[in-house]
Amino acid sequence: MMKHIISLGLIFLAVLLGGLFYLTRPDEARLAYGADMGRVPQITNPRSQWIPVPNIAEAVGWKTGEAPTPANGLGVVRFAEGLAHPRSMLKLPNGDVLVAETGAPKREPDGIVDRITLWYMNKAGAGGAPANRITLLRDADGDGKAEVKTAFLTGLNSPYGMALVGDTLYVANTDAVLAFPYKEGDTRITAKGRKIVSLPHGAPNPHWTRSLLASPDGSLLYIGIGANSNIGENGLETETNRAAVIELDPKTGDNRIFASGLRNPIGMAWEPVSGTLWTVVNERDMLGSDLVPDYLTRVEFGGFYGWPWNYWGGYEDRRVEPGRPEIREYTKRPDFALGNHTAPLGLTFSTGAKLGAPFEGGAFIGLHGSWNRKPRSGYKVVFVPFEKDGRASQSGKPIDVLSGFLSADTEEARGRPVDVLVAKDGALLVSDDVGGVIWRVIRK
Repeated sequence: MMKHIISLGLIFLAVLLGGLFYLTRPDEARLAYGADMGRVPQITNPRSQWIPVPNIAEAVGWKTGEAPTPANGLGVVRFAEGLAHPRSMLKLPNGDVLVAETGAPKREPDGIVDRITLWYMNKAGAGGAPANRITLLRDADGDGKAEVKTAFLTGLNSPYGMALVGDTLYVANTDAVLAFPYKEGDTRITAKGRKIVSLPHGAPNPHWTRSLLASPDGSLLYIGIGANSNIGENGLETETNRAAVIELDPKTGDNRIFASGLRNPIGMAWEPVSGTLWTVVNERDMLGSDLVPDYLTRVEFGGFYGWPWNYWGGYEDRRVEPGRPEIREYTKRPDFALGNHTAPLGLTFSTGAKLGAPFEGGAFIGLHGSWNRKPRSGYKVVFVPFEKDGRASQSGKPIDVLSGFLSADTEEARGRPVDVLVAKDGALLVSDDVGGVIWRVIRK
């Protein structure tokens, strides 16, 4: 009898372990490379996952003398190093560069899935207490390296977006937009920030970044705020003014939703030909390695881009309850797919860049890299060519500008690109939060 019970117990354990292995194994991509990119990406059937299945490259940093791999005809050097998670950047009129050394606000994990996720984020190099400062970098002698590195603003709360309008520097913390007095040439601001408006930041606040962009005339600010969940599972009542681009009048604090249904809009920029607002968006997870494409798109006033009920212009996500199939016809389709789970963060257009062909007339994008895809995707800087009418290229795929952030076996990440910025001299600056470096890409 006892042997029979033991045998049944072993069978049950084997079935349990087998089921656990089946449910937690990484879903492997089946699409050919590039099929999930461009104006018309291939959209597969969803392969829903019960729990998130991380596949993160372990952060190891760069050894002395190591660097990413530039495209043919380009070179790369270290503009600044020894930084603590450098992420968003802002070029000042005199050529100085501000960089936010920042990270997610500290929080206690809620449940086993959250604990596992945070453990993997630490493995990816995203852990530790954030520096919560903005640092000024200055290349005064023009040798392509910042010999001045000073704490410009401190005591912030997970700062990300920055915008300069006249003599006012705006900073988007995770919970508010602040205004600081700015004087050209200063290397530090000691004045206390003036709060313009509070921003949604309720727990768990997984998408904590708040990107910031001034309108061309400086009268308005645009704030990118990510969703508080993957597909609204924390309750849609927690998503008020999230998964959206917010338009703010900094003089009055009045604000409104400019566009919605954008799961996590981060990098934003004005397209130079049409004068329209563009952004890069991180789409939803747990539909397999072949869904959903992250993307680059125009942001139209009043536009709805699908989240959480549908994706890529009308493919219904049946996991979301209650469903709303009636809004599919009002969903805008994004302009250009950047690949599944590539995690685009940085965006800048090539105006002023001096990298030569084919890196003219288009957008540079920093792909931070996947955390749950097999094989891993992103982990590089790419260029998307634009047509003369100010739209993303109808043919072709993104062109690699800077790669080699992953080791040869892709198991380790020496770095992860975040933001991209055209410097005053026409070089391309790339922030690398894992490597703690600002890379300078130049034409040979």
